[in-house]
Amino acid sequence: MKSKKNPAVYKAIIFIICVFLAILSVMPFVIMIVNSTRSTTEIQAHAVSLIPSKYFMNNLKILLGKSFNPAVGFKNSLLISVGVTVLTTYFSALTAYGLVVYDWKFKDAFFSFIVAVMMIPSQLVMIGFYQMVYKLHLTNNLWVLILPAIAAPSVVFFMRQYMKPALSLEIVESARIDGAGEFYIFNAIALPIMKPAIATQAIFAFVNSWNELFRPLVLLTDQKNYTLPIMISLLRGDIYKTEYGSVYLGLTLTALPLIVVYLLLSKYIIAGVALGSVKG
Repeated sequence: MKSKKNPAVYKAIIFIICVFLAILSVMPFVIMIVNSTRSTTEIQAHAVSLIPSKYFMNNLKILLGKSFNPAVGFKNSLLISVGVTVLTTYFSALTAYGLVVYDWKFKDAFFSFIVAVMMIPSQLVMIGFYQMVYKLHLTNNLWVLILPAIAAPSVVFFMRQYMKPALSLEIVESARIDGAGEFYIFNAIALPIMKPAIATQAIFAFVNSWNELFRPLVLLTDQKNYTLPIMISLLRGDIYKTEYGSVYLGLTLTALPLIVVYLLLSKYIIAGVALGSVKG
């Protein structure tokens, strides 16, 4: 005899698994926020706790007393991250548009080149990039961290794969027949269709740029240009004692903008997943 399947049991198991995974995902953020209210002694005694303490203001005073300027760090990080996000998403979508809509001789070779560039670690070319930036006298300039975002091979690859089934070439041809220019077609027709993909990549670009430490640490040496990750990394530079409470508070201040950005753009990611499932 075949065993009877109970859909309610399966739904309950799936629900329990989803709740468990959600708790695992949120728990590190909860621990980080709680530790920002605890003293260094409490953290060293019990690293994991879900009960807030009373040392938040004391940690804030210690944090601000360590040459940590959250206003300057937030401003620099925000300028870089917003600039990187805008340039990465727009020009990657524009490049993908050229690969999908136009038919030219070296299109496949150009796409293969983009895929090949994806395999090269960015750290590998950092020495040459620094030498070029130094010769151009662009060190300690925030633009040197923003402008390279125009070339983002992985984002171009993602945008092309999304645009091929989503953008109808008949619509593009109809717009051309009506006299629309190429940039108008891209901005008015292609970009709205690409909203879910753009929102997804915007979150990734913003988070990666906001959390990046290696390149800013190499290229920025003036304190007025420091980003939040650089300031957080310098909090552990005290040779006498590390104030873990203030470090966790700094990490919390750094993570809050990322949470806000995700909450603002998450609906577009859900829409993109739903659209992909319908097409599949």
